[in-house]
Amino acid sequence: MITSESLIAAAQRLSAAVGRLRFAAPVTHVYDPLDYAWRAHEIYLRRYGNSTKRVIFLGMNPGPFGMAQTGIPFGQIAAVRDWLGITARIDKPRKENPKRPVLGFACHRSEISGERLWGLFAKRFGTADEFFREHIVMNYCPLAFVEESGRNRTPDKLPPREREKLFAACDEHLREVVRILEPEWIIGVGDFATKRVQAILQGSGPRIGQILHPSPASPASNNDWAGQVTTKMVKLGVWH
Repeated sequence: MITSESLIAAAQRLSAAVGRLRFAAPVTHVYDPLDYAWRAHEIYLRRYGNSTKRVIFLGMNPGPFGMAQTGIPFGQIAAVRDWLGITARIDKPRKENPKRPVLGFACHRSEISGERLWGLFAKRFGTADEFFREHIVMNYCPLAFVEESGRNRTPDKLPPREREKLFAACDEHLREVVRILEPEWIIGVGDFATKRVQAILQGSGPRIGQILHPSPASPASNNDWAGQVTTKMVKLGVWH
């Protein structure tokens, strides 16, 4: 089976597995872009996941104005549309919080994390094809968790029993992705993703690195994030 077909099958299995889970308050709405934004996600995997990769960048889970809108990890709309060249019809989640509507490519809010991440790759590699020749961006968890107020709740803040079941499905998917893509490196985008990779791989398989998360919520990220990350990637020996 070609690489992209294997990734597509693995993503569908992950979506089915997490779709069976239930989450209690304060989470009131759970968004699965692998379901309602599947068209865009499938294009991403088919177009850019069609070969093994030297480097996987791993994020935590969909952001409310990124992957939750476009179905693409760190999927800031302009980057997905203009640099990745992906547009698709995005459906609605099965249960939508009116304070966090899914507007797809019509959403006017920008995901700053995605703007920074894809912006760095565009500046360094020029074209998306050149970046994806050796790299790919994936997320550990496919779900976005929304509270009644519209506030985003990250997977690490879920209760232990909910987290355990969720992580079991996500761990299995990541192991499968590693088997399919055969990377030399997995770069955790932030602390959470890095810790999950370390727990899953336990010293076997690809080498593990970490970069600063591009979220503006992290004060360090607001001071030349791209420069800091480039320096780190060169220091690790991933980039030259």
